[in-house]
Amino acid sequence: MEKRVIASGKWLRLVSLERTCPDGKIREWETVERVGGRGAAVVIAKTRPSNRLILVRQFRPPANGFTIEFPAGLIDQGESAEETAVRELREETGYSGTVERVWPAAFSSPGLSGETVTFVEISVDENSAENNDLETDFDDGEDVETIVVPVAELAEFLFERETAGDKLDAKLLAATAFAQRQP
Repeated sequence: MEKRVIASGKWLRLVSLERTCPDGKIREWETVERVGGRGAAVVIAKTRPSNRLILVRQFRPPANGFTIEFPAGLIDQGESAEETAVRELREETGYSGTVERVWPAAFSSPGLSGETVTFVEISVDENSAENNDLETDFDDGEDVETIVVPVAELAEFLFERETAGDKLDAKLLAATAFAQRQP
């Protein structure tokens, strides 16, 4: 597959991919890639013993509004997805926890980008001293609010937030829809 950069900015590149399809025709596909991208870690943090999910409400300029999301962040050079997840959870929410499971990297929007996300499940002990003083450390320009929602009330909460004007992250909505359908 041939690749040609169409435009490049500080954080993103618009790229043209040329592919010969099985029918022999050459087709062009435009895609977006992060400059120096190593993927992202998405944090599924559940509190113990109360069984609540730690979410964030964050202003996202491309969505032109606030989104309800799992905490997440880009994987830094030399950092694993687990390390990113622990760091981002602390930076965005103030919570600390223990990594319980790391899922394989997956494509979040393969029709648009080759960027991958790695879901990392973290257990947060609410009774731990490190979770008593929740101090955040936002990046410049971040506008983030921590939201802690009982798992049993998550679907209702998301419908309420959407009705109130917040936008919903597809990863969170998909996880919620799937969980609601389980016996």
